[in-house]
Amino acid sequence: MQNRPALILGSTSRYRRELLERLRLPFTVAAPDVDETPLPGEAPAALARRLALAKARAVAALHPQAIVIGSDQVADLNGKSLGKPGTHERAVEQLRAMRGQAVVFQTAVAVVCQATGFEAQDLAPVTVRFRDLSDAEIEAYLRAEEPYDCAGSAKSEALGIALVSAMESDDPTALVGLPLIRLCAMLRAAGLDPLS
Repeated sequence: MQNRPALILGSTSRYRRELLERLRLPFTVAAPDVDETPLPGEAPAALARRLALAKARAVAALHPQAIVIGSDQVADLNGKSLGKPGTHERAVEQLRAMRGQAVVFQTAVAVVCQATGFEAQDLAPVTVRFRDLSDAEIEAYLRAEEPYDCAGSAKSEALGIALVSAMESDDPTALVGLPLIRLCAMLRAAGLDPLS
């Protein structure tokens, strides 16, 4: 146990921190200094992958002995990236655009350890089918939950579940922001098994 490398979550997201706590591994949190601006023409999945790896690498550069986790999520509406709305008005726009649509939440995770040269990343897409929401339902939801720090303006782990008719995923925590099935596989490959 004492030979375990330090584990760092390269994210300030409280949702990712809460998910990582499920693995019962000691970890610290560090804010990655990464510009999250999409590149011209960058597809949502490519953006999520690039940012997850960039976040892990940025924190690993400051903590080369540690195993560092980076993650990012981009909502993909017919090839268009939807990020965190930030404001009520933008959240209304996002939910209006998504009503009656299938939106793919592209959640990427990366694990980096500079000291060992380990680097891995993966993508866990989650398809969410939104109901044909009325403006009144959108307004009621946003006033109740204020999900302005969530890609796509909805929290499926809370009242946001009432916005959807179906979800398809092989990694159920991916939609909340950190695909733990994929992460566990990467941590094992990096030499940090949550069960040992």
